[in-house]
Amino acid sequence: MSLSHHVVPQDPFVGLSRFRGEFYSCLTKRADALFELADAVLCSDGPVRSLVELSLVGEHRRGHGGLHDALSAGRVDAARLRRALATVPLPRASDGRLVLAADLTCWLRPSAHTSPQRILCHTYGRGKDQHIPVPGWPYSVICALETGRSSWTAPLDALRLSPGDDAATVTARQMRELVERLITAGQWKDGDLEILIVVDAGYDVPRLAFLLKDLPVQVLGRMRSDRVPRRAPCREPGVRGRPPRHGSEFVFGDPDTWNTPDAQTVTETRLYGTAVARAWDRLRPRLTHRSAWTAQLGALPVIEGTVIRLQVDHLPSGATPKPVWLWWSGTDATETAVDTLWQAYLRRFDIEHTFRLFKQTLGRTCPKIRAPEAADRWTWLILTVFTQLRLARPLTTDLHRPWEKPSPADRLTPARVRRDFRHLRPKATCPARAPKSSRPGPGRPPGRRNNQPTARYDVHTVGKPGPAKQRTKKSTSPRPRRTG
Repeated sequence: MSLSHHVVPQDPFVGLSRFRGEFYSCLTKRADALFELADAVLCSDGPVRSLVELSLVGEHRRGHGGLHDALSAGRVDAARLRRALATVPLPRASDGRLVLAADLTCWLRPSAHTSPQRILCHTYGRGKDQHIPVPGWPYSVICALETGRSSWTAPLDALRLSPGDDAATVTARQMRELVERLITAGQWKDGDLEILIVVDAGYDVPRLAFLLKDLPVQVLGRMRSDRVPRRAPCREPGVRGRPPRHGSEFVFGDPDTWNTPDAQTVTETRLYGTAVARAWDRLRPRLTHRSAWTAQLGALPVIEGTVIRLQVDHLPSGATPKPVWLWWSGTDATETAVDTLWQAYLRRFDIEHTFRLFKQTLGRTCPKIRAPEAADRWTWLILTVFTQLRLARPLTTDLHRPWEKPSPADRLTPARVRRDFRHLRPKATCPARAPKSSRPGPGRPPGRRNNQPTARYDVHTVGKPGPAKQRTKKSTSPRPRRTG
């Protein structure tokens, strides 16, 4: 799928300055310190490794204590900031539609026993197909996809999952609110093509499409290779009795049950060789009153869609390619639509580059933050930092290292745009005020111990619904010192 280049205002400095001013207005408490903290992330010379290093950046004019106080006691108007992100120009597909991708990224906190609302997050181990649960804070992030093979996306929303939340229900509510904001901001109007939402196999794609059926969206996602959807019932003439609810089975692992596809395309690619995509129309998953459908009363809905099987010759890594099964909430797919859909799914993996930049370069998971509310503030700062990099993209020159290859102006990565942001910052709006002269407080007197130890919390598991229980006071008391 060919995605157009990022749409920018006629004067990029005006768009960048307008967003920086709106971002400052969204900071309702400790605004100056939070704004300069974001500028410190933007203007730091290398990857962000700790908050202490950020306090030494020249753009951060406050002390180390003010930095931590801003994260702990600051306040961000998330609703207004979400509306500001929705008004920023977004990338679109070649046919003019918006393509949104949703995925989970985890902030692992395995040793933070004093941090509440931690959930067991699934991470990949070193072994084959090895999944290791690690306590942390999972965040659901939604991005608009950028052009072609690129490391650029447009992050629009981030939401932390609380203990007991269902990922599909939370993502559906988050996506609904985002689509409504995009419609209000004029990003989608009547007569435009429906917004395409792309997710991976971790989501229940039919349920997500069912929860968003009243919105102008289409859902595309990967399904596991062991699924068995059903065809529409075909009743023979002259047969009496109650008609069947579903037809014959379509077993992903049994080619004898596939029959002739309704559409088939063959595409030559540079990285994957020959890509063969076959589509079968109006297939429906068989739902049961379990898992996410437990609270559904009466008969379960019938959700029809299109199943696409993608098979390639080889992978760039050299591994053996396996077929990819996709489910699309639309029907009557043409050959052109089939090619557009599977290529849009491949573009979904660009969000992984954004997550890697968040963690490895911008230091999203580096601070050892105790409160989840402070983690939310830091996450919003990182999203605004990336948005400013995206707005400064057409203004940046290539400051490559002597051992690096030069890149064209339209192919600069976010890391290279960040290198030149320090030179662009004086020309943009900087509403943060200078700090007042003050001296640090006396602190705790020497020799006096902390008589109010911090509470410790258990990690939420599936077997313990509801909020995490606080441990007894006996477990929170400091350990006695060893003698002898």
